[in-house]
Parts: sequence; structure tokens; C-alpha cells
Amino acid sequence: MPEPTFDNACATADAIACLFGARVEVVVHDLTAERIAHIANPMSQRSIGDPSNMHEIDLGEAPVIGPYEKVNWDGSTLRSISILQRRADGTAAYVICINHDQADLLALRRVAEALGPAPLENVEPQALLRNDWHDRLNSYASAWCRDRGLRIDALGRDDRRVLIGELSASGALAERHAAAYVARMVGVSRATIYNDLKARNEGDAE
Repeated sequence: MPEPTFDNACATADAIACLFGARVEVVVHDLTAERIAHIANPMSQRSIGDPSNMHEIDLGEAPVIGPYEKVNWDGSTLRSISILQRRADGTAAYVICINHDQADLLALRRVAEALGPAPLENVEPQALLRNDWHDRLNSYASAWCRDRGLRIDALGRDDRRVLIGELSASGALAERHAAAYVARMVGVSRATIYNDLKARNEGDAE
């Protein structure tokens, strides 16, 4: 195992900060000195030479600790992860802590939530849907196609005739203009719908 060096730890910290920009702070803790030895993109009001306080953390055996969350000095949320570097004899040498400020992401989430639709009521407005045959027909046709792995706008003749027959048997086509509506759904003429019904009925009669 190569010996971790202070220069390598600092170069790693600088590279991570350079890649991810100003919202990421990377801190190198010298565990022998129990001090902060290097900071790239400082944003946590800490300085080089400050106590690390790493003795308060159970480093364990895993080389990676986290991700975990903590609160920054200004109340913002940081998502953090720490990388433990050991010497060849197994003793801990450095910890590289990567702190990602979540402020921009949380702001985007709030914007997305504000622009999103209002939450649905827990109870469906059955009084509105009860007599809306369009919704009932849409639900039936959608479920029928989904169960068979088909698309409503790409049905072959045989599948279309089966669907039309089942819609007719359920009474869905009894509504005024229902046949024209179904014709638009499946991409054929209303006359084709009636021909499908006729062919279906003649087939059932044989």
C-alpha cells in the first residue's frame, strides 16, 4: 500500500473542488496533528490550523464515511462524505471531507414544487365523473391496451375488433357520439367502427 502524502491529499482536494465548483468545499484533516491542514473552496468559516475534532468521530474500518448531512454556520444544509487515508501500517493519516452545499438544489426543488399542479384531493370527485362516459371509455381502453402491451393508436385490425366488441358489449358505445370518439382514438373512420362491429357480430353468430 503506498504511503498517503500530504501533497497528494491536498491535490485530491483541489481537484474535487475544481471539478464541482464553488458549492463544494473540501477539507483535509491531518489526524496526527489533529488540525485542519488544507481547505479548497472554504465556505464553512473554518481555517487552516483549526482543531479537527476527529477524535469525536468513530472512523471505523471503512475507507468511506457517509454520505451524511450537517448544518453549515449560516443554517444551510451540507451533504458530506469523508475519505479516510491510512498509512501502510494501518494507522489513520488524513481524512478528506467533501461538503456539498445543498442551497441551490433545495431552491430548485421549491421552485419546481411551486410551479407544479395543486395536490389532488384524497377523494375522487365521483359526482363529476359518474356521468362522464369519455373518462370511463378512456379508462377502459387504456387498461385494455396496457394489459396486452398494446398502444391504442397502433392497433391491428384483429385487436381493434376485439376491443370494439368488448366496448360494445359493455354498453360504452351506446352513448351518443361514442362511436365517433372511439374512431378518433384508434385512428379510423366511424364507418370502420361500424364495419368492425358488424364483422364481430357476424363472427359471433357463426
